[in-house]
Amino acid sequence: MTSLIVHRGIVNKQYEENLLKSFKQSFKKGYGIETDIHFTKDNEFICFHDFTLNRIFKKKRSVKNIKYSKIKKISAQNKKPIPLLKDLLKISKNRYPLFIEIKPVFSKKLLQKLLKETSKFSKCVFISFKHRNIYNLLKIKSNIKVGLSFSPPTSVKTIIKKSNNKKIDCLILDKFFLKNKSIQDLKIKKYYYTIKTKSEFNKYSKNNNLIFENL
Repeated sequence: MTSLIVHRGIVNKQYEENLLKSFKQSFKKGYGIETDIHFTKDNEFICFHDFTLNRIFKKKRSVKNIKYSKIKKISAQNKKPIPLLKDLLKISKNRYPLFIEIKPVFSKKLLQKLLKETSKFSKCVFISFKHRNIYNLLKIKSNIKVGLSFSPPTSVKTIIKKSNNKKIDCLILDKFFLKNKSIQDLKIKKYYYTIKTKSEFNKYSKNNNLIFENL
């Protein structure tokens, strides 16, 4: 049975990225979600994609240099309230898969805090393009669910080599790799991102685990 995950909670064009109302709608339709996390100046984990507030809020400020109270105020004023990871965990009720993408490199202390915050939620899968995050998480707690993310121009050879680590549960792969037989033949679970059209969704969803949006 294939698994379908909503990219940043954007289940359709009426819902914006990484907002609680978007996550709730994804859950309502029975899907898990993928979200991105950063840490704020006061070490709170927020569901937000970018390293700065520039794209969404037109403010050239780094997330890591602002306290959450300020980020909450700015985002609420713009009617795009940035949620804490804690908020997402609460509304998920431990029923739906949560693919938590760690965007920056986290310190050991932050990784420990992340594991503590998510300890009661068994549906969490920690993923990252910065593989150091994943390997360091496993050093702290070896039985958590983790995945390694890849995008072109990463070589197929590199992906295959890294997939041999038995502690890695899944690979998060750009849809570019969907047509590669060597990748398809890997026994490890694979998720392909980001499927953005109905034709792609219909073509690939029968036989592949997908991370999709705007359908």
